[in-house]
Amino acid sequence: MKNFVQEGNVLDYTAGTAVSSGAVVVIGVRIGIAVKDIAVGETGPLRVKGVVELAKLSTDTPAQGALLYWDATNSRLTTTASGNVLAGYAAQAAGNGATTVWLHLNA
Repeated sequence: MKNFVQEGNVLDYTAGTAVSSGAVVVIGVRIGIAVKDIAVGETGPLRVKGVVELAKLSTDTPAQGALLYWDATNSRLTTTASGNVLAGYAAQAAGNGATTVWLHLNA
């Protein structure tokens, strides 16, 4: 195929502020996870596909397949869409009291 560029699991990102490895970065209306530390003004890799484990609102109880949104104010996932960025869906169910959830990124 003449127009194939890359798989797209990881994309280059130029940091406007310092980003730590594992940090969530909002890119437009999606999110990415920093693969390594990225200094201000430097370009580094963001994982934008795959399954990652991230913090979630402990009272949310997403079923497997439920849409999850990034709450940048509180640095966690939530099932609340309003004011948050679509992050993907729950790769596994996460019950009440659970503080993390497996997220299938940007799916």
